[in-house]
Amino acid sequence: MLHGREAEQALIDRLLQGAREGRSGALVIRGEPGIGKTALLDYAAAQGIPTVRSAGVESEAELPFAALHLLVRPGLELVDTLPGPQRDALRGAFGLTQHNPADRMLIGLAVLSLLAEEAADGPLLCLIDDAHWLDRATAETLLFAARRLDAEGVVILFATRPADDDFPAPGLAELTVTGLRQDAAAALVDSRTAELAPALRYRLLTEAAGNPLALLELPAVLAVEATGTGSASTGPNPLPLTQRLQVAFHGQVSRLPAPTRTLLLAAAAAGTDDLGTVLRAAAALGPQLPDLQPAEDTGLLHSNGRTLVFRHPLLRSAVYQGAPLAQRLAVHTALAEALHDPADADLRAWHLAAAATGPDESTATALEETADRARRRSGFSGAVTAYERAAGLSTDAKARVRRLVLAAETASEAGQLDRARTLAERAAGQNSDPLLDARLDLVRATAEFGAGKPLSAHQLLLSGADLVRDGEPVHAARILAQAVHTAWYLGAPELADVAARLTALALPESDSMTPIARYTVAAIDGRYTVDLRETAAEARRNGADSPRDLVQMCGAGLVVGQDDQVAELAQTLIAECRDQGRIALLPTLLFFRGEAEVFLGRPHEGRIAATEGLRIAEDIGQDHWISQLSSYLAYLAAFEGREQDCRALVQRALAEQFGGAAAPGAPWANSALGLLELGQGKVETALARLELLTAEPARHHVAGMRALPDLIEAAVRLGSPERAGDALERLLAWAAGARQDWICALAHRCQALIDPEAQAEDHFQAALALGGRPFEQARTQLLFGEWLRRNRRKVDARNQLSPALEIFERLDAAPWAERARTELAALGVGTAARPATGVLARLTPQELQIVRLAAQGMSNRDIAAQLFLSPRTVGHHLYKAYPKLGVLSRGELAELPLDAD
Repeated sequence: MLHGREAEQALIDRLLQGAREGRSGALVIRGEPGIGKTALLDYAAAQGIPTVRSAGVESEAELPFAALHLLVRPGLELVDTLPGPQRDALRGAFGLTQHNPADRMLIGLAVLSLLAEEAADGPLLCLIDDAHWLDRATAETLLFAARRLDAEGVVILFATRPADDDFPAPGLAELTVTGLRQDAAAALVDSRTAELAPALRYRLLTEAAGNPLALLELPAVLAVEATGTGSASTGPNPLPLTQRLQVAFHGQVSRLPAPTRTLLLAAAAAGTDDLGTVLRAAAALGPQLPDLQPAEDTGLLHSNGRTLVFRHPLLRSAVYQGAPLAQRLAVHTALAEALHDPADADLRAWHLAAAATGPDESTATALEETADRARRRSGFSGAVTAYERAAGLSTDAKARVRRLVLAAETASEAGQLDRARTLAERAAGQNSDPLLDARLDLVRATAEFGAGKPLSAHQLLLSGADLVRDGEPVHAARILAQAVHTAWYLGAPELADVAARLTALALPESDSMTPIARYTVAAIDGRYTVDLRETAAEARRNGADSPRDLVQMCGAGLVVGQDDQVAELAQTLIAECRDQGRIALLPTLLFFRGEAEVFLGRPHEGRIAATEGLRIAEDIGQDHWISQLSSYLAYLAAFEGREQDCRALVQRALAEQFGGAAAPGAPWANSALGLLELGQGKVETALARLELLTAEPARHHVAGMRALPDLIEAAVRLGSPERAGDALERLLAWAAGARQDWICALAHRCQALIDPEAQAEDHFQAALALGGRPFEQARTQLLFGEWLRRNRRKVDARNQLSPALEIFERLDAAPWAERARTELAALGVGTAARPATGVLARLTPQELQIVRLAAQGMSNRDIAAQLFLSPRTVGHHLYKAYPKLGVLSRGELAELPLDAD
């Protein structure tokens, strides 16, 4: 029976009832040690739902996927039912097969799919205790799965310490457990403790502060203190409660026989609950199995003949921390000798390291091998620690530097950028090899860029490229390709410098980087020299790592204006990412695809791509792309006139955690607000906002270039065409270099607004003759129609305004449709606003994605693998979509108009 936890139990009951009804949920339970978190997990486990359970163990925190294996072990026979990439990733994580390092989030998706399979016939409860001690690989995997829960009937409960940095879990619901009320605390004491003297009972209730573990463990300590002499019996103990409990546990341990204490120390240090391992290690030090009995008799631990479990994690800590250093070293040595199975090589290496008192090359080698295995299994955090510790134990200077470089690179790969920078700086101070220096510069540049310092990142990249340009020009080209990205955040001079460096490299014609570098250099100047499609095909023929090597070509293609080819390439690369499980690249590619789609006049497609990209970026913590995608979605909201949504998304994109006004999404945010205010007729504020995009670094960004027509229109409508002069020059230069008809059409439209009145009609007609994307074509017709109406050519004006209105309504561009209606009304043509009634307007972006794939004949399992969901979540969204579409089954979906705008 739990005392005083009615509210907490009710919350857990609601989650479990939801699971019985097919809904999923996750909850993080936070609280101080002993506050009752485990008791709440035990309560949940007693409610009759099939349960799997795991816990973090402090001594296993550097063993990748240790806790995850325990959790999913009951369902491992279902692994073969998973899609191939997920199956391989999960097997590789557990060391069951040789597999290249998988995207960490693909392992999380595999766990989600596996849990969904286990819940196929009924709800499933997953309990994770001591989450603050989970190895990082397990924590990241479980958090990814928990955030993607939807309609699987799975509940995941995490129990952890109170500080957010003990177990960061953004996006999950949290419950903070505090001390029991006075009446509940008293009831617990009275139910479990022999009658106490009133003074001791009062002191217990006061000092325990409602902590259930303290209420149960401190009475004996207080009784001893009360019979002693000195200040201990006259006032509260000054130690913090957690330390007080450890002291209490240590006092219980210290009264046990010496052999029993040695056995307990071996169990506390083991990093495994395997009884056989503990007994083998202890035997080398003297104790035998019978020496375990006193500890069991006092309830400090219990065994089922195969495993050993301490009564409370604090007890394990008290045993280990209370032992003399010499005993701890001896126990670790004995444990290393007891672990002779090859499957225990990693744990053995860590025990050897714990027993080392100075440099030891054989132990360093064993730890490096452990790190290599962890890296292959995608356990990057554990690999970093192993490489770093191996470096510290190295006797050879070159080996020490090499291991520090590996530690730094792996930390960067794991997203631990501060740690990567520190390790790289340590290695650089001991290194004399220019090739290693180039690798370290790349690590430090990644860390600097992640910290919002593009200038220092850029300088490091240039330095690294200089170190290898003569001996390894292809490596230099790869580094400079990253420098192109940092240069976009600095300005035109930096871009020109990188372009010159790329041009100067002696790249072999047969290398994949050669066509990529050639295209990138041309794109920096906005020049159209070769098709993006042809460049990508040549790079692939030359052995490019697709999609990784081709991702940034999508951004370059948008600069040139090859939007249709960008959309095509991005979609191909997105499909490759899905097939290969390279989830981390998807937010970037979905952003590029979203940009291309809206430029091509398909805003609904752009929203689908960006919504998925933002969801993935949030799941995997890519702050850069959270900012970019939020601001892009703000632009779509402005496009449709949804002011509240637009401003909320801009606020999110420019949040302080992303850099505030200097956030990656700032150019698109200003473009969004400029378009919103231009559509509302607030031309003065729109112009001021759009003029922010004329300064570096936004000046040459895609958002900055694409906003030039908006700025020109705002300046002309405000009566200040002189403020548009530079923008028009840039637009004309872009049109000349990019050689795209649609850009030339924009240039003619803007010249019609600025050039003398007598030339306006010729420019408008030229723009319309060149054609263009639907939204821009309609805007040209709108502006031309307004000009014609002002010149009293009513019939001609109506011939332009009516088709413009039709396009605006089809695209849900509400502000522009209203403006066209107003112009038509001035001509005596009444038009009522048309509601959005198409298929695309009825479904959420995710529902539309799922419905389209189902209409192609894909199964729920195949759709789930494509969209990184569980099959049951796919089914849930399909059944929600059917009534919106007026169909009864998936067989009818193929008959619906589900194509793009």
